[in-house]
Amino acid sequence: MSDPSRLARRSLLTGGAVLGAGALAAACTSNAPKEDAAATQNVASGGDNDKPGAKVTIGFSAPAADHGWIAAIAKNAAAQARRYSDVTFQAVQPTNDINQQISAVESLIAKKVNALVILPNEGKQLNQVARKAADAGIPVVNLDRVFPDKLSYRTWIGGDNYGMGVAAGHYIGRKLKAGNASNPVILEIQGIATLPLTQERSKGFADALATYGYKVTARQDAKFTVESGNQVAGNLLQAHKKIDAIWNHDDDQGVGVLAAIKQAGRKDLFMVGGAGSANAMREIKAGGVLEATVTYSPTMASSAVRIARLIAQNKGMADLVEQEVPQSITLASETVTRDNVDRYLPLGFES
Repeated sequence: MSDPSRLARRSLLTGGAVLGAGALAAACTSNAPKEDAAATQNVASGGDNDKPGAKVTIGFSAPAADHGWIAAIAKNAAAQARRYSDVTFQAVQPTNDINQQISAVESLIAKKVNALVILPNEGKQLNQVARKAADAGIPVVNLDRVFPDKLSYRTWIGGDNYGMGVAAGHYIGRKLKAGNASNPVILEIQGIATLPLTQERSKGFADALATYGYKVTARQDAKFTVESGNQVAGNLLQAHKKIDAIWNHDDDQGVGVLAAIKQAGRKDLFMVGGAGSANAMREIKAGGVLEATVTYSPTMASSAVRIARLIAQNKGMADLVEQEVPQSITLASETVTRDNVDRYLPLGFES
């Protein structure tokens, strides 16, 4: 992800148009109660592959839903599975404890499920148990945080972390360049600094800014939580009396970041968010400090369940010529602004 020549790439989620259309339709036409509608808004249907086939059991493991994006991951996965009469969905207790997640996945292996969808707390630490599943003949769909050993998973699906940074860097770089900014103060608030996905986001951001002759002035991580976002932002605001722009990696922690900015009464800056939460999009629509967010959609969980079902049933993807599901699928990172926010708002998750 470190090659600057990749700045212009645009990754493609196969069937993304179908996914988006299905999600929009669900959001606009559902007669379900509000909570149920939110849980099912990011599901999709399409093609003969959706016709009932061999009955399969799909196991699912993810971290605890301690913030909006992870909560949306779990809801989307379960909602997608409910669409299929041939799928039994077995979700284990979500946890942020590595050893507990390993034990939970081992329980699914012991039950001999037909496929596994795993969003690991940390890819390296869960790699061994994923490999155990693969060696037992259970295909693993690795969601988001990647296992380092490709033999540990059949297919990986996730967001374009480098592309997120690139998108944020281009938005900030273009705006500052248009304003003839010289030596601007650009701050970056990461999620968890030790995660490879965070490092890829930072690399993309730095590479994009460099094309405008800019660089990050200060960087600090905020652990993906509202509380840490508020504390980190407050410290950065005190340390920098002049700020031109902030890129915040995560819209969940962005709730705290925005609160700190508003409390400090700072109007000398603009901010770009990350992931595409509904509350961030509402802030963008209202106008103010938050001008944009770059997507990292939890719809990937819906797609992961669909992919696991196809693999377990020995099917390929209907829109592809190839007979089998691809080894990796990367979602495109899209920039949401006031100009296009109404189109993306139905797909936003609640922080």
